[in-house]
Order: sequence, then structure tokens, then C-alpha cells
Amino acid sequence: MKRKKPYNHGDLRLVDKTIIYILLYGGVLLFAFPLFWMLSTSLKTIGEIHRIPMTWIPTHLQWINYKQIFIDAPLGRFLWNSVWYSAVTVAAVVFSSSMAAFAFARLRARGRALLFGLVLSTMMIPSQVTLIPQYLLFTKLHWTGTYLPLVIPAFTASSFTIFLMRQFYLGITKELDEAVKIDGGSHFTMYFRILIPLSMPAFATAAILELISRWNDLFGPLIYLNDMTKYPISLGLANFTAAFGATPWNLLMAASLIAILPLLLIFFFAQKYFIQGIVVSGSKG
Repeated sequence: MKRKKPYNHGDLRLVDKTIIYILLYGGVLLFAFPLFWMLSTSLKTIGEIHRIPMTWIPTHLQWINYKQIFIDAPLGRFLWNSVWYSAVTVAAVVFSSSMAAFAFARLRARGRALLFGLVLSTMMIPSQVTLIPQYLLFTKLHWTGTYLPLVIPAFTASSFTIFLMRQFYLGITKELDEAVKIDGGSHFTMYFRILIPLSMPAFATAAILELISRWNDLFGPLIYLNDMTKYPISLGLANFTAAFGATPWNLLMAASLIAILPLLLIFFFAQKYFIQGIVVSGSKG
């Protein structure tokens, strides 16, 4: 009888890697297609956009579209509003949430688990439920028409960011707490000199997630802002077509690419810390 040829584990691993790479590259092409379509459309004329059959590559690159969007709308003002608004709110949310997470992860207090459960339960409440009470409150405070209703609540922390950072803090050995106490340090010493330097991946992850949320936020500015000079880029793009009889898709796609470019650059350069923060935070229960 002929002996069966043994399996070649090297060939199997090669096949597995080939399949994985094919799936990965297929996923990249799938998710990159909308970006390619936006770029292609932003460099076309209106006539070429509506041409049948559709052309994937513009016949003549219309780079002037990117100049035109700054002429037809105060796009630079929208971008600046989004930059400072996102920077302030992200810093406020991350700092306040990190301090709350420190208390839940490192301090001992009666009812701590119950209080943490209540904090997590607020994640199940839709923002639309509290919209009317909040609007009435901010109206009484004469805050409508300003950024105060959008910025001030950021200093009260975020339940999701608290959860994320608490999980990261749990992965840091508590022997450091004892070392700080022996040296005469306080809880603030532990927080500022030990936990913050060791938690940069968690801070980067929380900042990126919060930045994406604030940068793309349309609902909040739509409710509280009524002056176009105060519009962030999300609300500015939503009103971009107001001055046109028909949607100028080439200009809209050009403006949209400009709007998402900062997020792409930040995620590209900070993806190492982002992935590390997600992995470490998700591995602790």
C-alpha cells in the first residue's frame, strides 16, 4: 500500500496567510471606495458628474473646485469653529472623565460599585429624552445662541470615557499605590505623577473617540446655534447647498474631503496609541 503523503504545514500556513491578505485587501478596497468616489467627484465638473455612462477618472482635473468652496461659503470659519470647539470639549471630557475613572478604579468607598453601575446606566438613556429639559434650562440661563450649552456639559465627564479609562487603570498594578503612600504621596500624586504618564494610550484613545464625536456632531449645534458665523464644519456642510438651486456635488464633495482630512491625519499618526488603548482597556473586566 502506498503511504499517504503527510500534510505540509508550511503550505497550509501559506494558504491561510493568502486568504487573510485577500480578505484584508478586499476590506480596504471596500472601505476606501467611498473616499475614492468623493475625491473623483470633487475634481469633476457638474456636467461630467451627470454624464452617462459614469466616468471614474475626471477628464480634466478641476482643482479650482477646492478654491471655489472657500469663496461660496465661509469654510475657513467653519473649520476654525470646529477646531477650537472640539479641542476644548475633548480636553474637558478626557480630563474630567479620567479623574472620575481614577476614583472608581483606585479609591475605596462604600457604594462605589452601585454608583459606577448608575454611571453606566446613563449610557442607555437616549439624548433625545433629555433634550427638552436641557433646552429649557439653557434658555432660562440665556445660553442659547452660544457654545455654552455644548461646552459646559463636557466638564461633567462622559460615562463611556469613564468606563474606558477605568478599565485601563485596573490594568496598572496597585503596588504603585502602596509605594506612593510609603513615600508620603497623596492621591493627587498618584494620579498626576504615576497614572497619567502610564495611561497615555488610554488618553489618546478617549481623545480620538471624543474628537470624532464632537467633530461630526450635527444635532447639538443645530439646536443651540443660530448664527452662521458660529457654525462648526458639520452644520456648515449641512447648510452648504442653501445658496444653490441644485446640489453642487463637486463642491460638496470637495468641502467634505476638507472636513474629514484632519480626522484622517490624526487617526493615522495616533493609531498606535489608539489600538493599544483599546486592546488594554478591553482586556480588563
